[in-house]
Order: sequence, then structure tokens, then C-alpha cells
Amino acid sequence: MHSLEDLLYLMNRLRDPQYGCPWDIKQTWATIVPHTLEEAYEVADAIERGDFDHVQGELGDLLFQVVYYSQLAREEGRFEFAGVVDSITRKLIRRHPHVFPTGDLYAPLDVPRLSEEQVKQRWEEIKAEERAEKSAAPEQLSLLDDVPAALPALSRSAKLQKRAGQVGFDWPDALPVLDKVREELDEVLEAMSENDSEAVADEIGDLLFSVVNLARHLKVDPETALRGANGKFERRFRFIEQALRDTRRPMEDCTLEELDALWGEAKRQEKNLPSCG
Repeated sequence: MHSLEDLLYLMNRLRDPQYGCPWDIKQTWATIVPHTLEEAYEVADAIERGDFDHVQGELGDLLFQVVYYSQLAREEGRFEFAGVVDSITRKLIRRHPHVFPTGDLYAPLDVPRLSEEQVKQRWEEIKAEERAEKSAAPEQLSLLDDVPAALPALSRSAKLQKRAGQVGFDWPDALPVLDKVREELDEVLEAMSENDSEAVADEIGDLLFSVVNLARHLKVDPETALRGANGKFERRFRFIEQALRDTRRPMEDCTLEELDALWGEAKRQEKNLPSCG
């Protein structure tokens, strides 16, 4: 079995200016970022599909991204992989005082157990302290400061709303949020009636933000929910394509009513319902 040390050595060899890989040698921080995002989504995809035979490989691909950035940092004299490991270990010890009350990773496991709610509250308090320490201007500190701008928009919306909710800027339950969704939908219709494309885009953004808020109140992760809807659409559309292949009919020759009937059949098969035909 190869070790982490082998992987770090391999990365160093790939970036060797004289004997390394030409592609790897020319990469920069910026050019690697798209690959990092792709690998993270491939891990998520494999887990969501229950494809655990491939999760190990996907996690390896994601780990390689961390190793790649660490190699770039080492070449520039910024930090090394060992520093990455040290920083995350220190952060997790600091954020889990209920497990490591003395700050000693190897202290005996004899601390009182906190409830999940107490743990969450302390976690947020510690993160707030960390934000204050990082801020160059504490008087301008915002709860939203460290919500990454590069997050997928749905996930970032949920995080922004959750942060605001920590100080009471939130609806008490899901029902008024549902009313807000209806209100935003009405505003989309109004913008459409005025044929104002900029206003339509703006109102659709508000509508999506409200739907994310509804999902959050119902304890549904919006990004996961939408990925599930995407997968459902893909399965049903592929069913339509295969059904038309079986009858040798081009999709372009079908009416919308015929395609909708096939869509309904795909839904019935997914739910194991008898066919209407």
C-alpha cells in the first residue's frame, strides 16, 4: 500500500521543472480550482448514488487537490502539507472544547457529554470569536463575513439565511415563508406582464431565495433537493428517449401531448403504478 508520503513525493516529481509532467508544471492556483470543485462534486455524486465502490477513488482525487495546492505553496515558500494538517487539527481541537477541554488531543475521554443543541451553540460562538480575531476592523464585523462567495448559489443562500437567523432575523416557522414564496411568484408574474426582462431576472432571484428559505425551514438542503430533482428529470427524459427509440420515432415528430403521456408513464413506473394505457 502506498502512503501519504508516497503521494507527496509523486506530486513533487510531477512538478519537477526538468523531468516532471508538462501539464502539471504549468498549472497555477487558479487553474486548479475548477478541478477541485469538480472532484468535490464527484465525491458527493458517488455518495448520493450509493456507489461506494468508487467513493475511495473519488476521495483520492479530492485529496490530490489538497496535495497539489500544498506543493504550489511549498514552491512559493508559503506553507507545506504538514502545516495544512496542523492547522485543521488545531482548529478542530479548538472548536470541540466539549471533547478536548484542556486542548490536549490525547487527554483522557472523561468529559461530560453535551446535547447536540449545546454543541451547535458553542460551535457558533467559537466561530464568531474566530471571525472577530481575523477582522482588521472589528467595528465593521458582520455575521456574514466568512460565508464563501464561491459556494453554489443555493447553498450560499441557505448559509446566509441561517447566519441571519442566529440573531433573530428569521421567520418563526415555514408557513409565513410559504406566503413569501407566493408573494415573490406574484411579483414575477407582474414583471412578466410589463415585459421587463431585467425585472423578471431580479424577481426570479427573489423567488429562488424565498424557496431556499422555505427549504431551510423544512430542514431540507436545497442543493441536495435540486440535485435530486435533476436526477429525476434525467431518468424520466431518458425513459422517453428509449421508448421512442423502441418505436423508431424521432422525438421531434411527437406532439407535446404524446411526450407528456410518456413522461406520465415514466412517473408511474418509478412509483410502480399500473399503466393507464
